Parts: sequence; C-alpha cells; structure tokens
Amino acid sequence: MKLKALIIDDEPLAHKVILEYAKNIPFLDIVSQCHLATEAMGILREKEIDLIFLDINMPKIKGLDFLRTLNHKPIVIITSAYEEYALESFELEVCDYLLKPFRFERFFKAANKASETFQLTQVKSHVPNSNENETNSSHLFIKSDKKLIQIDLNDIYFLESYGNYVKVWMKEEYHLTARTLSSFIGKIPETKFFRIHKSYIINKLHIDYIEGNSVMMKNAKLLAIGKNQRQDFKRFIEY
Repeated sequence: MKLKALIIDDEPLAHKVILEYAKNIPFLDIVSQCHLATEAMGILREKEIDLIFLDINMPKIKGLDFLRTLNHKPIVIITSAYEEYALESFELEVCDYLLKPFRFERFFKAANKASETFQLTQVKSHVPNSNENETNSSHLFIKSDKKLIQIDLNDIYFLESYGNYVKVWMKEEYHLTARTLSSFIGKIPETKFFRIHKSYIINKLHIDYIEGNSVMMKNAKLLAIGKNQRQDFKRFIEY
C-alpha cells in the first residue's frame, strides 16, 4: 500500500529534492504540493493524505503552528534547515526530523519509519477490540537494541519521551525504543498508567509521593505534572 504524501514548503528547490527522492521509493506517492501552510488546509479537506513533509519557517503561518491547528494529524516528517526546532517538533509527535540538506539515505530511512507507523495504524483499525486485548495483557513487547523484549507492565515505573524515542524506565535502568509516547496509549491499562505531562506516562503503582506540581517515583526520579494534566491527574489518583 502506497503512502499518499503532501509537501508543504515555501522553497521550490525543497519540492524538487523530495520529488526526486520519492521517485525511487515504491511505497511513496506525492499526490499534492503547496508552498504555504494556509494552502494545505484545503488540500487536507479534499484529499486523503497519509504523510506530510512539512517545512517550519514559512510565510504567514509557521509549520509547527500549522501542525497545532490539526485535530486529526497525518504522519508528519519535518524538513527544516534549523535544528533548534527538533525537540519542539518531537513533542508534537512528528515521525522524523530531516535537517536540510539531507541525503537520499536519510530520506529513505524517514520514509521507511513513516511506512511502519502507517502499517501499524492500519493493522489496529482492522483488528476488532485490539485496544481491549492489548490493555488486558499483563506484558508489553518493545523493540530495543535490535531485540524484541517482553516486559511485565508492573515492572514499568514510567515512560519518558526522548526525541523520536521513548525510554521505558524500570527501577534503575531503562530500555530505549524507537516510537512515540502516544503509541503506548491503548497498549497499557488506563487504570494504572496516566500521562502526567507531554513527556511522561507514569505507573500509579510506583508513585512514592506527590508534592506541588511534581511526582516523586519510587526509583527517585522527580517528574513534572503538566499544567493541562493537573486536574485530570488529581481525579486519577483519587479513583
């Protein structure tokens, strides 16, 4: 299945490079292009888009500001000449961040990652009660260091977003896995785990104490509670 992609970039040369690279990737189909993020809204309404190649510094509205306006985001790969926006981009759960000028090998790697993400969402949408089956499980499989590791959910202290990776923290160590924090939603029971911050999902079982707007975990890690999560977290711990 081909990924239907949209390029949003104010530089014609950037379009040319992506189009040239995409010709050599069989599962990638550039179905539309625009030079301003404001033009993209109409395209997203009219066409089915699976993947966006998104520049950041553009006239009228910046790429990340545009991304924040989307309620239902396609997979997003940032293409930018500025590395300082990488952390902010990953906090918005983009798939990858390509720093211009990028070579074909790096582009191909990002496209493969987007394809894997897309296939995962397709599988979930076609499996009845997939979330229920996952959350009823007491174990979780993650890819780390070229191995597929099975982890007991009760052994997980918290999950930490780390760029385009997630640290799965145990008591005194963590496993690093190439995925987003949101990809764990539906795979871990919401009665035990709570996203206290855009960068953290914690296991209630391993909370030591809560003080102010911070949570001290039993492995001596102090984590911030996000402003938008405070009320819901209070209800969660009182449940």
